[in-house]
Amino acid sequence: MPSQKEIERRYRNIRNAMAAEKLDALIVCGNQYAGFEGAVRYTSDFEIVHRYVYVLIPLEGEPTLVFPREARWIGDKKKTFVREHVWAEIPGKWLREKIEEKNWQRIGVHGLDFVMAVRDYRELETGSFDIVKFDTQFDMARAVKSEEELAGVRDSMDIILDGFRALLKGYRQGTNEAEIMAPAVERFFARGAGPRMMNIVLSGTGGEAEAHFKVPSLRTVGADDLLLYSLEITGVAGYWVEFSRALIRGKISARTKAMSDVYPEAMEAARKLMRDGELACNVHKAAADIFAKAGFALGHLTGHSIGLTMIEYPAIGANTKVELKENMVVSFHPQVVDQDGKVCLYTQDTFRVGKTEGECLVNIPWKFYDGTETVGKA
Repeated sequence: MPSQKEIERRYRNIRNAMAAEKLDALIVCGNQYAGFEGAVRYTSDFEIVHRYVYVLIPLEGEPTLVFPREARWIGDKKKTFVREHVWAEIPGKWLREKIEEKNWQRIGVHGLDFVMAVRDYRELETGSFDIVKFDTQFDMARAVKSEEELAGVRDSMDIILDGFRALLKGYRQGTNEAEIMAPAVERFFARGAGPRMMNIVLSGTGGEAEAHFKVPSLRTVGADDLLLYSLEITGVAGYWVEFSRALIRGKISARTKAMSDVYPEAMEAARKLMRDGELACNVHKAAADIFAKAGFALGHLTGHSIGLTMIEYPAIGANTKVELKENMVVSFHPQVVDQDGKVCLYTQDTFRVGKTEGECLVNIPWKFYDGTETVGKA
């Protein structure tokens, strides 16, 4: 559980953001879908095991955890620091009635577009109050991590590298994509990640990877197959981190080689701009311009803020004119694609925004790994 000092810091920042938007209360949404549980964990330390949960936070007064009735026996309710719990037949109906009872007029919702259950939104929209989308404001209120939070992030990085070491050790020709991934997942689960994982892969033959992510399959891996496992997990404290390095035993193609030649320069240019006061779009541009000069495009955004939720605001993208702040944590993962959009190369690192430049939270060189390497600690 977070310390009392950390809980107070979180609620102070959230309520300052609420006051700026003239909100009377905030509904924080979370569900079991990997990466969407974190806002509830952040505001209550309740760990969602199944279904979904809301945290109702008034501008003044104590918060309430609101569960669907069918989830009464799911999840350890003793672990949360929010003491008032409600099990509602339809949580949205209970929330609407509570809001109208309090005569609140402006209600913020974090998770309105992607997380809130439809049946609950239908109830809320019939209420006599305004519903205000509050995703950006909430994420900015939690974007700068405390030292206590950074300790949780670093623990997650240690776990993800433990899994990568196991993956390298088990990587050999003649096994399949799932078998290569399995030792990493075993380490992740053994060290407390639980179901909070999103481990997927870009792969292909002839020294190239196809430009779409997929679940590691039972396809047998050949010597010239390129594997780009995207490892995304949390530690016990729930902080998401992301990491990826390229695997191949045989030869890479000429196209892959051309992509790989510009990766170190692009990653370093972006890292140097991950500093207090820099615009997020400039970090993106630093890498994107180097890839474009070499004739390659980017498959999607180069990165995003990350924390107890897998993808938090702000994005590291061309149009994100948001100032970075020291101790924000970002996942930076440029996916470079060829002119036809069929072949790609990919890497993934987690960084702390520093005062003058970014700190990569692992000391693992970017290169093509063949399984014989020894990997150190984060």
